[in-house]
Amino acid sequence: MGQTMSLLVYGSSLGKTSERFVIKKEGKILEEKPFFRVSEIVVPSRGVMVSAGAIFEAVARGIRISFLGPTGTPYALLSSSALVATVETRRQQLAALDDRRGLEFARAVVVGKIRNQARLLKYFAKYESEADASCGERLRVVFEQLDRLADEADEIAGGKVADVRFSLLGAEGGAARVYWRGVTTLLEGAAAFAGRTGRGAVDPVNALLNYGYGVLAQAVWGAVLNAGLEPYAGFLHVDRPGKPSLVLDLMEEFRAPVVDRPVIAMCRRGEPVKIENGKLDRDTRRLVAERVLEKLGADARFGGRRVSVRSIVQAQVRSLASFVRGQGGYRPFAFQW
Repeated sequence: MGQTMSLLVYGSSLGKTSERFVIKKEGKILEEKPFFRVSEIVVPSRGVMVSAGAIFEAVARGIRISFLGPTGTPYALLSSSALVATVETRRQQLAALDDRRGLEFARAVVVGKIRNQARLLKYFAKYESEADASCGERLRVVFEQLDRLADEADEIAGGKVADVRFSLLGAEGGAARVYWRGVTTLLEGAAAFAGRTGRGAVDPVNALLNYGYGVLAQAVWGAVLNAGLEPYAGFLHVDRPGKPSLVLDLMEEFRAPVVDRPVIAMCRRGEPVKIENGKLDRDTRRLVAERVLEKLGADARFGGRRVSVRSIVQAQVRSLASFVRGQGGYRPFAFQW
Protein backbone atom coordinates (compact mmCIF):
# COMPACT_ATOMS: atom_id res chain seq x y z
CA MET A 1 0.00 0.00 0.00
CA GLY A 2 1.38 3.40 -0.98
CA GLN A 3 1.68 6.50 1.17
CA THR A 4 -0.31 9.73 1.36
CA MET A 5 1.00 13.10 0.21
CA SER A 6 -0.77 16.06 1.82
CA LEU A 7 -0.59 19.71 0.83
CA LEU A 8 -0.90 20.96 4.40
CA VAL A 9 1.18 24.14 4.03
CA TYR A 10 -0.59 27.27 2.78
CA GLY A 11 1.01 28.59 -0.40
CA SER A 12 2.56 25.24 -1.37
CA SER A 13 2.27 23.55 -4.75
CA LEU A 14 2.38 19.98 -6.03
CA GLY A 15 4.20 19.22 -9.24
CA LYS A 16 6.16 16.44 -10.89
CA THR A 17 9.85 16.07 -11.59
CA SER A 18 11.00 13.05 -13.57
CA GLU A 19 9.39 10.07 -11.77
CA ARG A 20 8.51 11.90 -8.53
CA PHE A 21 5.79 14.08 -7.05
CA VAL A 22 7.28 17.19 -5.44
CA ILE A 23 5.69 19.63 -2.96
CA LYS A 24 7.34 23.06 -2.95
CA LYS A 25 6.85 26.46 -1.39
CA GLU A 26 8.67 29.51 -2.70
CA GLY A 27 11.05 27.27 -4.60
CA LYS A 28 11.99 25.16 -1.56
CA ILE A 29 11.23 21.43 -1.64
CA LEU A 30 9.06 20.40 1.33
CA GLU A 31 8.47 16.77 0.34
CA GLU A 32 9.03 14.45 -2.59
CA LYS A 33 8.08 10.85 -3.27
CA PRO A 34 8.40 8.49 -6.25
CA PHE A 35 5.11 7.91 -8.08
CA PHE A 36 5.04 4.23 -7.15
CA ARG A 37 5.13 5.03 -3.40
CA VAL A 38 2.03 7.26 -3.46
CA SER A 39 -1.53 5.90 -3.14
CA GLU A 40 -3.37 9.19 -2.69
CA ILE A 41 -2.96 12.95 -2.52
CA VAL A 42 -4.94 15.02 0.00
CA VAL A 43 -5.56 18.73 -0.50
CA PRO A 44 -7.06 20.13 2.74
CA SER A 45 -6.41 23.79 1.96
CA ARG A 46 -7.60 26.16 -0.75
CA GLY A 47 -4.39 28.18 -0.75
CA VAL A 48 -2.39 25.55 -2.64
CA MET A 49 -1.83 24.58 -6.26
CA VAL A 50 -1.73 21.22 -8.08
CA SER A 51 -0.13 21.25 -11.51
CA ALA A 52 -1.73 19.70 -14.60
CA GLY A 53 1.32 17.44 -14.92
CA ALA A 54 0.84 16.10 -11.38
CA ILE A 55 -2.87 15.50 -12.04
CA PHE A 56 -2.08 13.59 -15.24
CA GLU A 57 0.45 11.33 -13.51
CA ALA A 58 -1.92 10.72 -10.59
CA VAL A 59 -4.94 9.66 -12.65
CA ALA A 60 -2.78 7.64 -15.04
CA ARG A 61 -1.49 5.61 -12.09
CA GLY A 62 -4.78 5.22 -10.23
CA ILE A 63 -3.80 7.70 -7.48
CA ARG A 64 -6.76 9.58 -5.98
CA ILE A 65 -6.68 13.31 -5.31
CA SER A 66 -9.04 14.37 -2.50
CA PHE A 67 -10.04 17.99 -1.89
CA LEU A 68 -11.36 18.91 1.59
CA GLY A 69 -13.44 21.95 2.53
CA PRO A 70 -12.97 24.14 5.65
CA THR A 71 -15.02 21.73 7.79
CA GLY A 72 -13.13 18.66 6.56
CA THR A 73 -15.92 17.44 4.29
CA PRO A 74 -14.61 16.21 0.90
CA TYR A 75 -15.98 18.44 -1.87
CA ALA A 76 -14.23 16.63 -4.73
CA LEU A 77 -12.49 13.33 -5.39
CA LEU A 78 -10.46 13.04 -8.56
CA SER A 79 -9.67 9.57 -9.89
CA SER A 80 -9.01 7.86 -13.17
CA SER A 81 -11.99 7.31 -15.47
CA ALA A 82 -10.54 3.84 -16.08
CA LEU A 83 -11.36 2.83 -12.49
CA VAL A 84 -14.95 1.81 -13.15
CA ALA A 85 -17.11 -0.38 -10.96
CA THR A 86 -17.99 -3.90 -11.93
CA VAL A 87 -21.65 -4.11 -12.88
CA GLU A 88 -22.20 -7.27 -10.84
CA THR A 89 -20.91 -5.72 -7.61
CA ARG A 90 -23.25 -2.74 -7.83
CA ARG A 91 -26.22 -4.87 -8.84
CA GLN A 92 -25.65 -7.12 -5.84
CA GLN A 93 -25.13 -4.14 -3.54
CA LEU A 94 -28.55 -2.75 -4.48
CA ALA A 95 -30.21 -6.16 -4.25
CA ALA A 96 -28.70 -6.76 -0.79
CA LEU A 97 -30.77 -3.93 0.66
CA ASP A 98 -33.85 -6.15 0.43
CA ASP A 99 -32.49 -9.37 1.90
CA ARG A 100 -30.50 -10.71 4.86
CA ARG A 101 -27.18 -9.37 3.51
CA GLY A 102 -28.15 -5.75 4.08
CA LEU A 103 -29.40 -6.51 7.57
CA GLU A 104 -26.28 -8.49 8.52
CA PHE A 105 -23.97 -5.72 7.31
CA ALA A 106 -25.96 -2.93 9.01
CA ARG A 107 -25.97 -4.88 12.28
CA ALA A 108 -22.21 -5.47 11.98
CA VAL A 109 -21.71 -1.73 11.47
CA VAL A 110 -23.55 -0.88 14.70
CA VAL A 111 -21.95 -3.65 16.78
CA GLY A 112 -18.47 -2.87 15.45
CA LYS A 113 -18.83 0.85 16.20
CA ILE A 114 -20.01 0.26 19.78
CA ARG A 115 -17.29 -2.31 20.52
CA ASN A 116 -14.58 0.03 19.23
CA GLN A 117 -15.98 2.85 21.36
CA ALA A 118 -15.74 0.55 24.38
CA ARG A 119 -12.19 -0.49 23.42
CA LEU A 120 -11.08 3.13 23.12
CA LEU A 121 -12.35 3.95 26.61
CA LYS A 122 -10.62 0.81 27.93
CA TYR A 123 -7.41 2.05 26.31
CA PHE A 124 -7.61 5.40 28.10
CA ALA A 125 -8.83 3.82 31.37
CA LYS A 126 -5.78 1.57 31.46
CA TYR A 127 -3.52 4.58 31.89
CA GLU A 128 -5.97 6.87 33.66
CA SER A 129 -6.47 4.39 36.53
CA GLU A 130 -2.82 4.79 37.51
CA ALA A 131 -3.15 8.58 37.85
CA ASP A 132 -6.77 8.90 38.99
CA ALA A 133 -8.51 5.80 40.32
CA SER A 134 -11.88 7.58 40.45
CA CYS A 135 -11.71 8.51 36.78
CA GLY A 136 -10.64 4.99 35.85
CA GLU A 137 -13.60 3.51 37.73
CA ARG A 138 -16.10 5.82 36.03
CA LEU A 139 -14.67 4.85 32.65
CA ARG A 140 -14.93 1.17 33.58
CA VAL A 141 -18.64 1.56 34.30
CA VAL A 142 -19.11 3.19 30.88
CA PHE A 143 -17.17 0.69 28.77
CA GLU A 144 -18.83 -2.26 30.51
CA GLN A 145 -22.22 -0.74 29.68
CA LEU A 146 -21.11 -0.31 26.06
CA ASP A 147 -20.09 -3.97 25.90
CA ARG A 148 -23.58 -4.96 27.07
CA LEU A 149 -25.22 -2.65 24.53
CA ALA A 150 -23.10 -4.18 21.75
CA ASP A 151 -24.28 -7.65 22.79
CA GLU A 152 -27.88 -6.47 22.71
CA ALA A 153 -27.46 -4.90 19.26
CA ASP A 154 -25.98 -8.16 17.99
CA GLU A 155 -29.27 -9.91 18.86
CA ILE A 156 -31.43 -7.66 16.68
CA ALA A 157 -32.98 -9.85 13.99
CA GLY A 158 -35.32 -9.53 11.03
CA GLY A 159 -35.75 -10.32 7.35
CA LYS A 160 -34.20 -7.18 5.84
CA VAL A 161 -32.62 -3.99 7.09
CA ALA A 162 -35.78 -1.92 6.63
CA ASP A 163 -37.48 -4.13 9.25
CA VAL A 164 -34.94 -3.29 11.96
CA ARG A 165 -33.30 -0.02 10.92
CA PHE A 166 -35.15 1.89 13.63
CA SER A 167 -33.97 -0.62 16.26
CA LEU A 168 -30.38 -0.55 15.00
CA LEU A 169 -30.27 3.25 14.95
CA GLY A 170 -31.82 3.30 18.41
CA ALA A 171 -29.10 0.96 19.69
CA GLU A 172 -26.41 3.08 18.05
CA GLY A 173 -27.87 6.29 19.46
CA GLY A 174 -28.21 4.88 22.97
CA ALA A 175 -24.62 3.68 22.91
CA ALA A 176 -23.48 7.06 21.60
CA ARG A 177 -24.98 8.86 24.60
CA VAL A 178 -23.13 6.49 26.94
CA TYR A 179 -19.86 6.78 25.00
CA TRP A 180 -19.79 10.57 24.88
CA ARG A 181 -20.44 10.61 28.63
CA GLY A 182 -17.22 8.63 28.94
CA VAL A 183 -15.41 11.09 26.67
CA THR A 184 -16.67 13.95 28.86
CA THR A 185 -15.07 12.20 31.85
CA LEU A 186 -11.76 11.97 29.96
CA LEU A 187 -11.84 15.67 29.08
CA GLU A 188 -12.65 16.97 32.58
CA GLY A 189 -10.27 19.78 33.43
CA ALA A 190 -8.79 19.77 29.93
CA ALA A 191 -11.53 20.96 27.57
CA ALA A 192 -15.16 22.07 27.79
CA PHE A 193 -17.38 19.41 26.23
CA ALA A 194 -21.14 19.42 26.73
CA GLY A 195 -21.83 16.53 24.36
CA ARG A 196 -21.59 15.59 20.71
CA THR A 197 -22.73 18.11 18.08
CA GLY A 198 -22.47 17.44 14.37
CA ARG A 199 -22.54 19.87 11.48
CA GLY A 200 -22.11 23.52 12.39
CA ALA A 201 -20.50 22.94 15.79
CA VAL A 202 -18.47 25.92 17.01
CA ASP A 203 -16.98 24.50 20.24
CA PRO A 204 -13.37 23.31 19.82
CA VAL A 205 -13.86 19.59 20.63
CA ASN A 206 -16.77 19.05 18.24
CA ALA A 207 -15.13 21.18 15.55
CA LEU A 208 -12.02 18.98 15.77
CA LEU A 209 -14.11 15.81 15.60
CA ASN A 210 -16.11 17.04 12.62
CA TYR A 211 -13.01 18.00 10.68
CA GLY A 212 -11.33 14.70 11.55
CA TYR A 213 -14.35 12.75 10.35
CA GLY A 214 -14.11 14.62 7.05
CA VAL A 215 -10.50 13.47 6.62
CA LEU A 216 -11.57 9.89 7.41
CA ALA A 217 -14.46 10.17 4.95
CA GLN A 218 -12.20 10.89 2.00
CA ALA A 219 -10.13 7.78 2.73
CA VAL A 220 -13.23 5.58 2.97
CA TRP A 221 -14.84 7.18 -0.07
CA GLY A 222 -11.81 6.47 -2.24
CA ALA A 223 -11.71 2.86 -1.03
CA VAL A 224 -15.42 2.47 -1.91
CA LEU A 225 -14.79 3.68 -5.46
CA ASN A 226 -11.79 1.38 -5.83
CA ALA A 227 -13.90 -1.61 -4.75
CA GLY A 228 -16.58 -0.94 -7.35
CA LEU A 229 -19.31 -0.06 -4.85
CA GLU A 230 -21.87 2.75 -5.06
CA PRO A 231 -21.02 5.33 -2.34
CA TYR A 232 -24.56 6.75 -2.20
CA ALA A 233 -26.37 3.43 -1.62
CA GLY A 234 -25.98 2.55 2.06
CA PHE A 235 -27.65 0.08 4.39
CA LEU A 236 -27.77 1.56 7.90
CA HIS A 237 -27.89 5.20 6.77
CA VAL A 238 -30.92 5.98 4.61
CA ASP A 239 -30.65 7.35 1.10
CA ARG A 240 -30.80 11.11 0.68
CA PRO A 241 -29.66 13.33 -2.23
CA GLY A 242 -26.00 14.24 -1.80
CA LYS A 243 -25.52 11.91 1.18
CA PRO A 244 -22.83 9.22 0.69
CA SER A 245 -24.72 6.68 2.81
CA LEU A 246 -22.40 3.73 2.22
CA VAL A 247 -19.35 5.85 3.04
CA LEU A 248 -21.01 6.81 6.33
CA ASP A 249 -21.81 3.14 7.04
CA LEU A 250 -18.22 2.04 6.50
CA MET A 251 -16.78 4.93 8.50
CA GLU A 252 -18.53 3.89 11.70
CA GLU A 253 -16.11 1.20 12.89
CA PHE A 254 -13.13 3.52 12.26
CA ARG A 255 -14.38 6.71 13.95
CA ALA A 256 -13.18 5.92 17.48
CA PRO A 257 -9.67 4.59 16.72
CA VAL A 258 -8.83 6.92 13.81
CA VAL A 259 -10.43 10.25 14.79
CA ASP A 260 -11.69 10.21 18.39
CA ARG A 261 -8.43 8.87 19.78
CA PRO A 262 -6.11 11.62 18.42
CA VAL A 263 -8.67 14.38 19.07
CA ILE A 264 -9.12 13.33 22.71
CA ALA A 265 -5.33 13.16 23.08
CA MET A 266 -4.92 16.64 21.58
CA CYS A 267 -7.47 18.11 23.98
CA ARG A 268 -6.01 16.36 27.02
CA ARG A 269 -2.55 17.71 26.13
CA GLY A 270 -3.95 21.22 25.87
CA GLU A 271 -2.82 21.75 22.27
CA PRO A 272 -3.98 25.11 20.89
CA VAL A 273 -7.29 25.08 19.02
CA LYS A 274 -8.44 28.31 17.37
CA ILE A 275 -11.89 29.08 15.97
CA GLU A 276 -12.30 31.83 13.35
CA ASN A 277 -15.73 32.79 11.98
CA GLY A 278 -17.24 29.65 13.45
CA LYS A 279 -14.64 27.29 11.93
CA LEU A 280 -11.22 25.95 12.83
CA ASP A 281 -8.43 28.24 11.65
CA ARG A 282 -5.94 27.07 9.02
CA ASP A 283 -3.22 26.00 11.46
CA THR A 284 -5.64 23.94 13.55
CA ARG A 285 -7.10 22.27 10.46
CA ARG A 286 -3.59 21.37 9.35
CA LEU A 287 -2.77 19.94 12.78
CA VAL A 288 -5.87 17.72 13.09
CA ALA A 289 -5.48 16.54 9.48
CA GLU A 290 -1.89 15.55 10.25
CA ARG A 291 -2.97 13.58 13.34
CA VAL A 292 -5.77 11.71 11.56
CA LEU A 293 -3.57 10.94 8.57
CA GLU A 294 -0.92 9.64 10.99
CA LYS A 295 -3.49 7.23 12.44
CA LEU A 296 -4.48 6.09 8.96
CA GLY A 297 -0.83 5.45 8.18
CA ALA A 298 -0.06 3.72 11.48
CA ASP A 299 0.05 -0.07 11.79
CA ALA A 300 -2.65 -2.05 13.58
CA ARG A 301 -3.33 -5.74 14.16
CA PHE A 302 -5.50 -7.24 11.46
CA GLY A 303 -5.82 -10.80 10.22
CA GLY A 304 -2.95 -12.04 12.38
CA ARG A 305 -0.44 -9.42 11.24
CA ARG A 306 0.26 -5.70 11.47
CA VAL A 307 -0.70 -3.53 8.51
CA SER A 308 -1.53 0.14 8.05
CA VAL A 309 -5.01 1.27 9.05
CA ARG A 310 -5.44 2.66 5.53
CA SER A 311 -4.88 -0.86 4.19
CA ILE A 312 -7.45 -2.15 6.69
CA VAL A 313 -9.99 0.38 5.42
CA GLN A 314 -9.47 -0.88 1.87
CA ALA A 315 -9.62 -4.51 3.03
CA GLN A 316 -12.92 -3.91 4.86
CA VAL A 317 -14.47 -2.24 1.83
CA ARG A 318 -13.36 -5.10 -0.40
CA SER A 319 -14.76 -7.53 2.17
CA LEU A 320 -18.15 -5.84 1.85
CA ALA A 321 -17.95 -6.06 -1.95
CA SER A 322 -17.24 -9.79 -1.69
CA PHE A 323 -20.01 -10.23 0.88
CA VAL A 324 -22.73 -8.69 -1.29
CA ARG A 325 -21.56 -10.93 -4.14
CA GLY A 326 -22.16 -13.93 -1.85
CA GLN A 327 -18.50 -14.62 -1.06
CA GLY A 328 -17.88 -14.96 2.69
CA GLY A 329 -19.18 -12.82 5.54
CA TYR A 330 -18.48 -9.35 6.87
CA ARG A 331 -16.73 -8.80 10.21
CA PRO A 332 -16.10 -5.25 11.49
CA PHE A 333 -12.57 -4.13 12.29
CA ALA A 334 -11.72 -4.65 15.97
CA PHE A 335 -9.46 -1.91 17.33
CA GLN A 336 -6.62 -3.17 19.51
CA TRP A 337 -3.50 -1.54 20.91
